[in-house]
Amino acid sequence: MSTAIASTPTFDVAPAWRIVLAQIKATLIGYWRLPTFVIFSMALPVMFFLFFGLPYAHDKLPDGSSVGVLVMANLAAYGVSSILVFNVGIGRAQSRAQKIDLLQRATPLPGWAVIAADTAGALVLAVISVVVLSVFAVLAGGISLGFGDWVLLVVRLILGALPLLGLGLAIGYGTGVNAAPAVANLIYLPLSFASGLFIPLQQLPKFIQQIAPYLPTYHYGQLVRHGLTPTDESLGTAVLWLIVWGVILFGIAIRAYRSDVARKFS
Repeated sequence: MSTAIASTPTFDVAPAWRIVLAQIKATLIGYWRLPTFVIFSMALPVMFFLFFGLPYAHDKLPDGSSVGVLVMANLAAYGVSSILVFNVGIGRAQSRAQKIDLLQRATPLPGWAVIAADTAGALVLAVISVVVLSVFAVLAGGISLGFGDWVLLVVRLILGALPLLGLGLAIGYGTGVNAAPAVANLIYLPLSFASGLFIPLQQLPKFIQQIAPYLPTYHYGQLVRHGLTPTDESLGTAVLWLIVWGVILFGIAIRAYRSDVARKFS
């Protein structure tokens, strides 16, 4: 007499890298179907360069470096970092408000894969933003850099902005959907202005000049401009400060993420 042995059905789950790639594809498709933010992200740095950079594109600083290159580098830094802060931060807050994270919890999709996909999608937009601004600066402003300088500029723009991804995630998981845009603007825009990304630091009030060296966006700007124009600190100092800020901001983001997960799923 044979006895049937009951077995629990098993289901194959795709490797993590395939899950992440599929989620990245879905994220990029979402941008394609709702292009308003994408277009705004591309247009804003170009518009700023049109107003603030183009009239002085051929001017030279006392040391001989180009004003146009300086303005372009600053606005590229603004464009990349703002995408990481606003797109990731507000996007995470919206997903939480729409209960998408609850739906994803019932699937094999791990939470970290969603964050990785959002980050990758934002970095794709950031690179496109840099390319659009650079093409406009070259064609309209006559900006000229060597191939190696262009490559280093893009690398520094992307890697240097990663600490600000921590800020975006902290906003996305630490605030609600209605508060996220206001909090992002309230934090990020003062950081950008106080770091000299829009107005030369020497033209800002004295107390702003004194606190600027402690801000992450200040060191981000120093890193991006290094080798293109004279900077106030060495490359190593800028990198070290950005690492410290990355630890702080990602620490805040992790705490906010864990608090959100515990509140919903514990």
